[in-house]
Amino acid sequence: QVRLVQSGGGLVQSGGSLNISCVTLGDPNGLDSADWYWYRRTPGKDRKLVAKFSSDGRTYYADSVKGRFTISRDRAERTVWLQMDSLKPEDTAVYLCLGAQTWGTEYWGQGAQVTVSS
Repeated sequence: QVRLVQSGGGLVQSGGSLNISCVTLGDPNGLDSADWYWYRRTPGKDRKLVAKFSSDGRTYYADSVKGRFTISRDRAERTVWLQMDSLKPEDTAVYLCLGAQTWGTEYWGQGAQVTVSS
């Protein structure tokens, strides 16, 4: 069974940094053809896209995180990362990775709590 396992997250002070990762298990190709996303979810709010790494290497960032967050991927390691710098309290959320194949199949990580204190 394909599953995405996330690591990282935690509590940091405003201005600090965190790196969270998403490893693909159960697929021999590591979902090579997938587009990769990081979403975040806060209580009472809809899930929001924060970053995307397309299978062709293109990246996208939400305006709220542009210049502070970096999405990256290592195909050999079957891992996607989100490096978060200059964190703000409003970045507090559960962060979820998503591998989405072009034909629509989606795989979600279990989520990682990121809490940024003032």
